[in-house]
Amino acid sequence: MAFAPKIITCLLVLTVYRAAQTESHITCGTVTSTLAQCVTYLTNSGPLPSGCCVGVKSLNQLAQTTPDRRQVCECLKLAAKDINGLNIGLVATLPTTCGVSVPYPISFSTNCDNISTDV
Repeated sequence: MAFAPKIITCLLVLTVYRAAQTESHITCGTVTSTLAQCVTYLTNSGPLPSGCCVGVKSLNQLAQTTPDRRQVCECLKLAAKDINGLNIGLVATLPTTCGVSVPYPISFSTNCDNISTDV
């Protein structure tokens, strides 16, 4: 009988662990504020500020789980709708320009549900 509580405890721990992996802890506010310095560059209004690449690298470090990457993707697509004059080519190449490898295309047509850390 002493074995049953241990099994139940293990199952509860596994359930909590798996549930934690399905939620993102990154907010759209974090995404937009982290990349705010990139807007002038991405709208052809100025050179690439060093703070932009710092933000790109920081966001890449924050988004280490599949739910986080999907959340970042959704937030970026949402924010992009509110920015007039975005240069799609600059947006698509920004990670590479900043020295960050992203295993999926950066595009307004990217299906965020297909993004995972298993690539």
